Amino acid sequence: MDERRRGFLAGERPSELLVYLSDDAVDDPDRLAGAGGGERVDGGTVVVVDGERGRQAFAAATGVDAMSFAGRARGRDGDVWRSLTGGTCLDDTSGEVDGENDETDDDHHARFLFAFVEAHQPDGQGLYAEGDVVHAYAQCSCGVAYSDRWVAEG
Repeated sequence: MDERRRGFLAGERPSELLVYLSDDAVDDPDRLAGAGGGERVDGGTVVVVDGERGRQAFAAATGVDAMSFAGRARGRDGDVWRSLTGGTCLDDTSGEVDGENDETDDDHHARFLFAFVEAHQPDGQGLYAEGDVVHAYAQCSCGVAYSDRWVAEG
């Protein structure tokens, strides 16, 4: 894991967004990784960039406005991996993990996701009182959008 993603997961980059794009979501994953300072991971690319640039990059790569997508995904709690490189689709009943079932047409894997960190709010309630909170929004290859949030690891 590169330093930018590690810092993001620790809550140390609250002004930045993390964008994950699966290989099937972009035309040239290697070019994306090289051009954006991205990190190649199994099945995709992770890019950590400043907030506004991240929203623009997300929209350009997916054709979806980041904040509109977040609003849609927020309505459905799911399981985004803490590595921010995938998740578990709520509609996947195969028991396989993130698209490993190659023998059927029921391939469920995170096509794209984005995340941001909300700063610790000592006077807040719930997770916000515990520390910096990672908000993550994912889109499955089947079209289901879902969200997750947790206290940052730092």
